[in-house]
Amino acid sequence: MNRQDAKAELVSHMKVLRAFAMSLTRNDAAADDLVQDTILKAWTNLDKFQEGTNMRAWLFTILRNTFYSSRRKAAREVGDSTGAITDSISVKPDHDGHLQLAEFRAALEQLPAEQREVLTLIGVLQYSYEEAAEVCGVKIGTIKSRLNRGREALAIKMQLNVHETMELTDAATHAVVAASGGTAA
Repeated sequence: MNRQDAKAELVSHMKVLRAFAMSLTRNDAAADDLVQDTILKAWTNLDKFQEGTNMRAWLFTILRNTFYSSRRKAAREVGDSTGAITDSISVKPDHDGHLQLAEFRAALEQLPAEQREVLTLIGVLQYSYEEAAEVCGVKIGTIKSRLNRGREALAIKMQLNVHETMELTDAATHAVVAASGGTAA
């Protein structure tokens, strides 16, 4: 693959990379930095990419590994002692409805990182089980378990039940909770 084709393909994946980065970081600036680091690493290691394989999965793997490496590094650093960052994260919903985006985000953020990651890959980004397994570096059965547990936990946190009708804010929210026991409206 020549550099120009590689550049075009890298750029074509930036939107989904950012969405995945947002699901991991839950912060606009951090997600942008993570995508930038991912693109930079991919560009400098383009010779290691095997032509004919899935570049999108390769990029997601780089992004995921970069995120977890930075998390390990951040664990050794001093936290938010003043609470300024925590205050800036809170989101107020801009509409009323049965299922509000802020409630969904709050419930999603309470899930373990592995479940949140799989819900984002499959529910939001519409990855297949195989693609998600490749990105996460685990078996398909593990992906299915994490997805099922994540959906069940999300339904419990949002207090959804089988007979309840949900007013969904967007297609991504619908995709994530559709199999969790609530009925989409």
